[in-house]
Amino acid sequence: MSMDAGHDGRGPAAWRRWHEARVVAVAAPHGPLSLTGTHWLLDHPDGRIPDVPGRWREDGDAVVLTAAPEDGLTLDGEPFSGEARLAPDRGPIDTSRAARGDRRLVVLRREGLWAVRDFDPASPARHAFRTIDATPYDPRWSLDGVFRPYDGDRSVRVENADGRERGLGLGGEIAFTLDGTEHTLQVAVEPDGSLWAVFADATSGGSSYRFRFLRPAAPDADGRVVVDFNRALLPPCAFADHFICPFPPPGNTLPVAVPAGERNRVDA
Repeated sequence: MSMDAGHDGRGPAAWRRWHEARVVAVAAPHGPLSLTGTHWLLDHPDGRIPDVPGRWREDGDAVVLTAAPEDGLTLDGEPFSGEARLAPDRGPIDTSRAARGDRRLVVLRREGLWAVRDFDPASPARHAFRTIDATPYDPRWSLDGVFRPYDGDRSVRVENADGRERGLGLGGEIAFTLDGTEHTLQVAVEPDGSLWAVFADATSGGSSYRFRFLRPAAPDADGRVVVDFNRALLPPCAFADHFICPFPPPGNTLPVAVPAGERNRVDA
């Protein structure tokens, strides 16, 4: 089997397809570059959010949206006026219930607090974007690792990109060997069994963004997992300041340089 035909997607051609798809997804009309604001309702007790039409207030397990015809809002694709109760939006951005023209108004809930996110395809960041600077595939950075689950879920408080601390759930760690030395990264376990690590390394804040994400596929029955730093991801907050990405938890800053994967956003 050739280096590029591996069942796990390893190899330069598979990496190029992944990279090209990432650039397209980031630049999409409602991709991360289109986020122009995350508005916490606690900061707007009167329900009025600057530059966002309608009135938004929390009410128990929902956000109540009140709109007049002149607000120009739609709900579920239809012109909307009156009052509606909205649960958090959990699907793709362009499926949010509330919108105004091409703008999507996404209801978010984190740790009991409600927010409205404004995704605008006309955002300056989206129109300035050119590509993602990423290091071409290098097999040295595609490593065999092992997943070690914790006895129970853990949560650590970490600073987020907006300066607030929030809980980060962790389900275990992945261990891998690089140049003869074992390293570990703490990971969250997603509902589909895949893993998610927030990590930094010796390039972070220099030749790479200040931290990155890694999303290995689900481990096999023996806990084996591919730790492919060629697919290190820029976090959403590398594309828009209004995301609340978690910083790496203690222990997830590698003492080595990882000059692989996505490095920085490149604007025209």
